[in-house]
Amino acid sequence: MADTKGKKNNPPAEEEEGIVHLVNDEGEEHAFLHLDSFDFNGEIYVVLLPADEGDEDCEEVLIYTLRIEEDGSETLMPIEDEAELDMAYEEFKNRMSEEYDFAE
Repeated sequence: MADTKGKKNNPPAEEEEGIVHLVNDEGEEHAFLHLDSFDFNGEIYVVLLPADEGDEDCEEVLIYTLRIEEDGSETLMPIEDEAELDMAYEEFKNRMSEEYDFAE
């Protein structure tokens, strides 16, 4: 999610009822459901689902996997390396396989 790059956001620890609000480069706020946070390969990842995508009848949903970077405060950053993104997503699938159905 390139539009969150470099923006200070509310980290998952500050979320209300599983909702995280992020502000994009244009100053627009978007709500996301916090699905998971986990430490993997020395990095902390956060997996979010746009709050308006929570329709259970939908077969395919778009989720965002972001990395937390520490620079005096916590910043959610997009993962630009495809291999890192794939590894983080696979770890998320392994962790949540009993809660969610993942398409192959």
